[in-house]
Amino acid sequence: MLKPHAATIAATTPPPVMEARRWLAGVSIPADRPLLNLSQAAPVAPPPPELRKALADAVEDDSSHLYGPVLGLPALRAELAARWSAQYGGHIAPEDVAITSGCNQAFAAAMSTIAAPGEAVILPTPWYFNHKMWLDMQGITTIPLPCGAGMLPDLAEAEAAITPKTRAIVLVSPNNPTGAEYPPALLAGFVALARAHGLALVVDETYRDFHSRQHPVHTLFADETWRDVLVHLYSFSKVFRLTGHRVGALVASPARLAEAEKFLDTVAICPNQLGQRAALYGLQNLQGFIAEERAETLRRRAVVEAGFAALPGWHLQCCGAYFAYVRYDMELDSPTLAQRLVAEASLLVLPGTMFAPKGKQAAKRQLRIAFANANTQELAVLFARLAAFGP
Repeated sequence: MLKPHAATIAATTPPPVMEARRWLAGVSIPADRPLLNLSQAAPVAPPPPELRKALADAVEDDSSHLYGPVLGLPALRAELAARWSAQYGGHIAPEDVAITSGCNQAFAAAMSTIAAPGEAVILPTPWYFNHKMWLDMQGITTIPLPCGAGMLPDLAEAEAAITPKTRAIVLVSPNNPTGAEYPPALLAGFVALARAHGLALVVDETYRDFHSRQHPVHTLFADETWRDVLVHLYSFSKVFRLTGHRVGALVASPARLAEAEKFLDTVAICPNQLGQRAALYGLQNLQGFIAEERAETLRRRAVVEAGFAALPGWHLQCCGAYFAYVRYDMELDSPTLAQRLVAEASLLVLPGTMFAPKGKQAAKRQLRIAFANANTQELAVLFARLAAFGP
């Protein structure tokens, strides 16, 4: 008989990317049709040479191998605070910043200060599956908020979904899995809604560096009272290709960070020292590289948009950052189609059912395609294989 907490783990769905990789077992991939893996939203290339050199230099620093401050290196906290203040047109102090072991840990740490088992958090759906998984593990109820046109959540529907047990609303922009970029006015509306109901608004901007708009993409930090409601999450992994070094950030009031410190000290003690030094070097020296990565991602986005516009039976519902979220006309549910695409087209993508509540009908005809790791030639291969595929 499982104990109550063990039962929450057992009831949590398996990690979708790992599950999709298991579809490859026993599948013969023809040599003339190599696998095109569009399932994971993470860089597969190493960091740029100058960043690898900075990492190598950091290895020679004795302090890189010791415990550091629980909330992160002071220099990195100060650098991020200064840059975000300038880019968002607001005031963020170093004391408002914590460095975490990746953005998923930032989310978990934030939630440890926001909601307890039996309380509730609103997630727009399609949702980022790791957010849902963490809430499930903690016994926190997820309230789904369906997205409408443009894959944007509706303020009136969000307000109607609030219950006495609701403690937060979580937004991801640019969105994973849909790529949707939430307009500044919509984000401001959610701040006002959260404030009116005494909720936290958690905004995950993991993919902010690939936004189609130049900064500022919103002005939420321009309000001097932002600390009363806003919790901001970020990842250094994507733009600096530091996925293996696990470096993220949590921006919130010092009072909230003091509570999050209890969680962070318990689960990791401190963030990875080498990764933090790499992130600091990147912020200080690689602004040109960031611009190049953004421009290349936007070029690939344009190829994807044009490709689906010319592909009968496929409908691009949203596209942005690393992601294309598509609907199709075939009479196949999305898990079946996704697995058949592996075997018959050497394409690995994720079904919409991995991002939605069980039984959500729309998800059964949707796929997420993480296109950022595919160059323009590989994207041409994607559309050729989709055009040739038939049920």
